[in-house]
Amino acid sequence: MLTLSSLAPAELARRLAHGGIMLQTGAYTTHLESSVPSVAHGLGLLYGSYPLHGADAFADFHLQVVRPAALRRWMRPQVLLMYNGESLFKPLPLAQAFPMFEWGLNWCVSSRVHDCLIIHAAVLERNGRALILPAPPGSGKSTLCAALAHRGWRLLSDELAMIQLADRRLQPLPRPISLKNASIPLMQTYLAPQHPVFSPSVADTVKGTVAHLQAPAGSVARAAETAAPGWIVFPRYQAGAATTLTALPKAGTVLRMAENAFNYSLLAERGFEAMADVVGASHCYNFEYSQLDEAVELFARLAEQP
Repeated sequence: MLTLSSLAPAELARRLAHGGIMLQTGAYTTHLESSVPSVAHGLGLLYGSYPLHGADAFADFHLQVVRPAALRRWMRPQVLLMYNGESLFKPLPLAQAFPMFEWGLNWCVSSRVHDCLIIHAAVLERNGRALILPAPPGSGKSTLCAALAHRGWRLLSDELAMIQLADRRLQPLPRPISLKNASIPLMQTYLAPQHPVFSPSVADTVKGTVAHLQAPAGSVARAAETAAPGWIVFPRYQAGAATTLTALPKAGTVLRMAENAFNYSLLAERGFEAMADVVGASHCYNFEYSQLDEAVELFARLAEQP
């Protein structure tokens, strides 16, 4: 199958600007159009191993990243994200065009896909079982996810745990890992021996400074392989904290998972049943850490347990 890396940078930019591309991420295909150079650069840098489909393929989502036609195009230039030809989001500075695409694609999946219960969580797999890491911003979730994804775990998603209603398995959606602020130089140093690929850092976003880390090619290649639930772990980074894993009761875990869900209320009884089944099939923990090496070692031991 044709992948994005088969297009030279100039050809990718041309196609994006004139008709768009059909980019597959996990189970979903996005028709994306943009003439903004940073969008083409970000895609070429981070999405080289992702499949491309022909112009006549079905697209689940239609996105455009465009510059407004008003005077602001030249004075403090901005960028808009269009969904199905409509602008649903406020404009952002032009420098934030590529992060806006990433955030917009997350929005498409979390607000439009309803054959899965969707939780705001990172998900990784090892030995056939999924590790679900639900957590609010600032908890160290993405930092931990990035470390594990490069230390023996398969990345399913950095942002969205997708629980299939049909069978309760975790559906992969491997895409670049979003890192923020101090986590960016930390992971650039931590992963340096593996020569990771990062997007350029973008400052002054609503999330602070952001950069995206390329998903491991092996995870992208296995995007059709679902995983059974294995663990639900609520991580929390705390400077100087000891590495501590504490068991949680199932009932409290269901409530905390629901707090992190996007479509739990919409799915109603089906959502509750899916949540209860996944929690029931998982070992549930709180996890506090400050040292990544200790965290990686602990999760490796966890993965070897029956």
